Amino acid sequence: MRLSGLRAMLLVTAGLLALGGCVGDLGDSRGVGPGGWNGGPEPIPATTQPVQAAMRRLTAVQYDATMRALFGDDVQVDAELEADTPVNGFVAIGSARTTISPRAAELYESAALRIAESELTDPARRGDVVPCTPSGTVDSACAREFVETFGRRAWRRPLAVDEVTRYVAIADQSATVLGDFYEGLAMATAGLLQSPNFLFRVEIGEEADGRRRYSSVEMASRLSYLIWNAPPDEALLAAGERGDLVDAELLRAQAERMVAEERSRGALRDFFAELLRLEGLDRLPQDPDEFPAMSATIGAAMRESTLRTIEDHLLVEGGSYRDLFTTRTTFVNPELAALYGVEAPAEGEWARVELPDGPRAGLLGQASVLALFSHSHASSPTLRGKFVRETLLCQSIPPPPADVGELPEPSPELPTMRERLQEHRANPACASCHSITDPIGLALENFDAIGSFREQENGATIDPSGELDGTAFADARELGQAMASHPQLTACLVRNLYRYGTGHVETRGEEPTIRDLADAFAGEPELGALMVELVTSDGFRFAGSAD
Repeated sequence: MRLSGLRAMLLVTAGLLALGGCVGDLGDSRGVGPGGWNGGPEPIPATTQPVQAAMRRLTAVQYDATMRALFGDDVQVDAELEADTPVNGFVAIGSARTTISPRAAELYESAALRIAESELTDPARRGDVVPCTPSGTVDSACAREFVETFGRRAWRRPLAVDEVTRYVAIADQSATVLGDFYEGLAMATAGLLQSPNFLFRVEIGEEADGRRRYSSVEMASRLSYLIWNAPPDEALLAAGERGDLVDAELLRAQAERMVAEERSRGALRDFFAELLRLEGLDRLPQDPDEFPAMSATIGAAMRESTLRTIEDHLLVEGGSYRDLFTTRTTFVNPELAALYGVEAPAEGEWARVELPDGPRAGLLGQASVLALFSHSHASSPTLRGKFVRETLLCQSIPPPPADVGELPEPSPELPTMRERLQEHRANPACASCHSITDPIGLALENFDAIGSFREQENGATIDPSGELDGTAFADARELGQAMASHPQLTACLVRNLYRYGTGHVETRGEEPTIRDLADAFAGEPELGALMVELVTSDGFRFAGSAD
């Protein structure tokens, strides 16, 4: 949108107020490896020592959800913003380390003005946003009522008196220049939507009883963006303003209410989409000449199938995370039904199906996982095994040495991937990594690079047997059973959820919280209950000293 000189001048005034001082590196840059705390001479403390608070920029999903909460689901957000940056696997961590570049400021400015003008100057739309009727071109009382009510929802807290006065002045000045009350209000709104108080989750904490805790109002946003990936509703914001959310039991009651609501499913999907790196399904490299199932739409179908399966199993059915690795239930559209060999639903429809008896089952049998961790022309037991070790079990895999060499090409002597990898591991430099990844990935060799089932490779029968940390298995289905009973499975889920929820990689001082959560959910973890325990933990409620 090209702004007239007059409008640009007014918006610059609002923008300078909004973005002033928003420079520098925000967030905690400390972290440890993917396997969790990696040792050191000092012991892990007996009680949790939280990290310092950090501001987190709204992710693209959160920005969209917040705009919809402010203006309604039919608001045309369509904001062209800078892409989120995952760090340690999560956009939530990246958002705590990302400041606003000059280019990003321009994009936020453009989006804020376009949305504000669209919503405030349209008589059919502004009635749900503006709580009063102006008495003339300039009406400071009405502008003040709007800034107080809308600003509270936009900034997720009540505005201070000087903040209200500042934006009322923008509205009045703009209305005088533009000759229209609602045009002036749009300028003030655009400023509110460019403020760090809107674009960032401002959670800095307060001193109380010798500790630094997140304030009750700050906890409202911490809860809502974790459990709903959206801003607080009126009930939660009001609870924050009353001071309820610094009380553990009142906080628990709100968390239980929120987890039970259907909107918590969206946040669950976002968490697992990031954890499993499902965004990569938009860029599958598989060659359709070699894999006929490959198409421009199959990656999106794989992602939706996996997320529907997780949502159905963990939330709708209330199943445990462990059983997600053995379930034979999944969701298919016609394209995936053909890949899985099950009855297809009508075109454009999805169906819940039971997979036929065989090696395909659970999360590791999902075509999404199998295709993501493959090459363009062949499956990759190494990539698949590395994914299981690092992402699902939180175990560290060292990087390959510089002189690793190439995998042998298929030949009559080495027809299957198992035989070629065995030859590759003859190099001692390769053996250390491959010995802990390949046995897992070879169990999935009955599925090619797109996830189609096969029994042979290059005319030779595939052997999918192997061993996972002392548990032998015969095929992919039994690997799923070994995963379901693995002692580190749920502890890794807890660690990943903690990172996602707090927006940083855990430190040594936070290990007591992670340990307690992992111990409590070592058996049959139910995700909603885990979420409630996370938000009521010391690691989530308290911050480190600001000194």
